[in-house]
Amino acid sequence: MEQIRTVSWMKEAARQARADHQVVGLVPTMGALHEGHLSLVRRAKQECSRVFVSLFVNPKQFGPREDLAKYPRSLESDTRKLEAEGVDLLFAPGPEEIYPPGFSTYVSVEGWSERLEGRTRPGHFRGVATVVAKLFQIVQPEFAYFGRKDAQQARLIEQIVRDLDLDVRTVVCDIVRESDGLALSSRNAYLDREERRAATVLYRGLAEAAREIAAGERGALEIRETVCRVLAREKLARVDYVEVVDAGSFAPVARLGGGPAYVLLAVYFGTTRLIDNLLVQPDPGSDRLSVSL
Repeated sequence: MEQIRTVSWMKEAARQARADHQVVGLVPTMGALHEGHLSLVRRAKQECSRVFVSLFVNPKQFGPREDLAKYPRSLESDTRKLEAEGVDLLFAPGPEEIYPPGFSTYVSVEGWSERLEGRTRPGHFRGVATVVAKLFQIVQPEFAYFGRKDAQQARLIEQIVRDLDLDVRTVVCDIVRESDGLALSSRNAYLDREERRAATVLYRGLAEAAREIAAGERGALEIRETVCRVLAREKLARVDYVEVVDAGSFAPVARLGGGPAYVLLAVYFGTTRLIDNLLVQPDPGSDRLSVSL
């Protein structure tokens, strides 16, 4: 596996891949790789002739009270995992490569900074949008792979691609979960034993919502109240938000059935904030809804 640390070298490798008519798939990550990341790599390998992974802990998407300093970093372990998966190239630049002295240009998607993750984490989406736009420009992939756990982020990136006419196709892949339902996340490493046990309430709340939807419930308020009831049973859970939103605009909806929607939640366990979601989609040709955990 080739390893690249500089933008200039990465751009040259990207030019060579295009000259060789390779179909490049990019998996952008912040490292601390787990099975969720590796599932994206495997999907990319199925669809692309070359798979590139970026590993960059992006300081621009962390707020002043967030966990940049303690965010897990495990380059050696990550490298071994990627080599075992047959990744062709790892792009692991330092902050000074992505944000050189004098850097002053940012990408901002209007409207997103006031909603959900953007409301709770000021500046987060500006940082995400900027670094992803830069990675797409540097690496020039034909496909880019993201996980559905970060649903709002994935939708934001789709918006950037559309609005800026970027020549890349985004692929959003299913959530990967532990055997007890907890969605895989690098931040799970912050949880102590009791918090880790308590965090399974996220899945239990969403699973209860899924059962109600399968039984015919369509009211967003009722579904939200169901999830909140389940979360309230766990003393270590401190709810940031539970929302039912349109999957395109991420605006709140009153009822399910008008199009794809998400049941979204963000919950603190101690100082660790975890997010998760349930995707709800109409079944073509019927009034039934399918749900994806």
